[in-house]
Amino acid sequence: QVQLVESGGGLVQAGGSLTLSCAASGRTGFIYIMSWFRQAPGKEREFVAGGLWSGHGIRYSDSAEGRFTISGDSAKSTRYLRMNNLTPEDTAVYYCAAGRTKGVYEFWGQGTQVTVSS
Repeated sequence: QVQLVESGGGLVQAGGSLTLSCAASGRTGFIYIMSWFRQAPGKEREFVAGGLWSGHGIRYSDSAEGRFTISGDSAKSTRYLRMNNLTPEDTAVYYCAAGRTKGVYEFWGQGTQVTVSS
């Protein structure tokens, strides 16, 4: 099994930045893919950014492209989501998710709240 723990959420003003962390533990050697998702109040969960655990093949949603960046620290089994130029529309609970096969996210973190004030 793999455990994922997000951190780094909080309250920020529009135009500000935040960096979310996703720390993986357990059988991390099995992880093949890793992505960030978010869910705003009253909306469905949506893909934000992600790709291979190795860091290859990263892609971003249209809303994240150019503002968000995924990075990683393999030694710590941690992945980061740097979010710049935040807007109130980015307010959501952000989740990291991982899986052993392409397109299947078996493991999810508990989520971290990001609130952007106008």
